[in-house]
This record gives sequence, structure tokens and C-alpha cells, in this order.
Amino acid sequence: MIRDTNKDLLGRRGFLQKLGAAALVSLLPLDDTVASGFVKKDNLRVLTCNIRVDLEEDAAKGLGWQQRRAACLEVIKRQRPDIIGFQEVLYNQFIAIKDAMPEYVALGFDGPEMDAIKTGYHGIAKNPVLFSKKRFELLAAGTYWLSETPLIGGSVSWGSARARNACWVRLYDRYSKKEFRLVNLHLDHVNAEAKLKQIAVVLDESAQYADGLVQVMTGDFNVGPDSQVHQNVLSAGWKDTFIELHGAKDFGGTTHGFKGEQYEKKDRAKKIDFIFTKGPVVPKASVIIKDNVKGIYPSDHYFLFAELEL
Repeated sequence: MIRDTNKDLLGRRGFLQKLGAAALVSLLPLDDTVASGFVKKDNLRVLTCNIRVDLEEDAAKGLGWQQRRAACLEVIKRQRPDIIGFQEVLYNQFIAIKDAMPEYVALGFDGPEMDAIKTGYHGIAKNPVLFSKKRFELLAAGTYWLSETPLIGGSVSWGSARARNACWVRLYDRYSKKEFRLVNLHLDHVNAEAKLKQIAVVLDESAQYADGLVQVMTGDFNVGPDSQVHQNVLSAGWKDTFIELHGAKDFGGTTHGFKGEQYEKKDRAKKIDFIFTKGPVVPKASVIIKDNVKGIYPSDHYFLFAELEL
């Protein structure tokens, strides 16, 4: 399912205005812009968001973080996520998101780990996770690097264009009374061997957990569903929430160069952002969020939403 909730909202508001206040209370969720409509309280709402690093060259085009920060935060909040995996987050972006979303715990950026280049696109753009303070109790968390030495901060292997890392959290869900684990990552964007070796690190690390523990994997994989990387994830026992619900049909890409449907390369763009699950969990909805705010897109990626029944 691909939904532009801006269009949905306009249509639904016209309909809702015809309903009485009592009907609104009984029929609708609290927020009429949520991605999947009616939601069970104990279902898990997951977002993966590549927000695009803060670059001077983007700002010169009117597409910088300062110009789209408000739109990015608004689109995220519309979905009422319980947990979010972010990619391409520089420190100033992390602080802005953390300050704007105080009802969430923000993990996965703080620390001394740095690679040789500390600024711009080639610096450490980390993959923090935000989760609801009200809903979850933090049981454990960590970061490891997608290299031959995963415990060495900023380490690079296999010809990767830059250091890549994964951030994970293990949470107790006060609503469903269950535990689950989420790992969030961003694979290399250049080297094919690096992508395969990096995802192997993640799959090997996640394989140590018992089959009964629900695991969720979010991220920008920089490959499409037809790739060997994607096949290796499925072969390791993970399920692609989008394909589980919508089949393997090509639903278009998740990159759009800040242009949405006007992107001139959209017919060649691939869906490279994914939400995978492992263990006793059922996907109930999976949506590519194509929203903008007054013509401003939050990123050069569309965000991806999934609703999961634990």
C-alpha cells in the first residue's frame, strides 16, 4: 500500500464534518492523519526514516535541514509512531529531533566514535532509535559497527565508502506485556561486497537470540527487493513486512530527490528502505509515506511505516 496522507486527509475531513461529535469519538482514532486508520492499542507502530544529512549544498538549493526540519518532524508525528529507526543523522539533527519529541527516549548517537572525516556527508551519520517513554521499558541497548571489527568505533572494512553502524534496543512493552528487539542500520551505498558483508554481520548478531523473541529490523539497505542482500535477509528467517502484505509487485522506489511524484527518475527508483520482522509477529499494515508539508518533503527518501501485532 502506498498512501499520500495529505490527499487522504482532505477527503476524510470533508466526510468527517458531516458526522456528529459523538460519532467522531466512537469511530475514529485520536489523530485522523495516522497511516493505517483503526489501530489496536497493543499493536506496534514502526517507522523507518532516512532524513538526509545536513548538507550545505542542499541548503543552497533550498533543501537543507533547516528548511525542511519542521516538515520532517510534522510528517513523523502524524504517524503516531511507537518506535522509529532513523538513518543519516548528524549531531545537530539528533538534538533537534530529541528536543522536538520529548515523549520519546532517543538512543544511538552519543559516544566518542568517529572516523577520519568528521563533517558533511562523509562524516559519521548515525542511526539512532527513538521509542515511546510511556509505552516501553528499556532492557538493553547497544551499537556495533558493520566491519570485521564491529566493536571498534568508526571501523571500515570491505571497501565500504564510509563507516557504517547498527543501533539496537531491547524493550519491554507495557501494553502487550511482551519483549521485543529492534535493530536499525544503514548499509554502504557504493560497494556491493561491502553491502553483503555488512548485512551478514547484522544477521549473524541477531541469530543468537531465541526464536520466541520478536525482532524488528529497520533501515536503508541501498539495494532493492531483487538484490542478493534482500534474499539473504529472507533466507535468515526474516520477513519483509511490505511484501508479506502486498506481494512482490514493484510499487516504486523510496528515493525521490526531494521531488515526490515529480522525480524524473522515479520509474528507475527502487524501494531501498525496509522494515523486516523475525519471530512471532504479524504485519497488519505497511505503508510508504509520501507526505509533504506545503510542498516541502521531509527528505529525499519517503519514510516507511508498518503496524505489527506482537
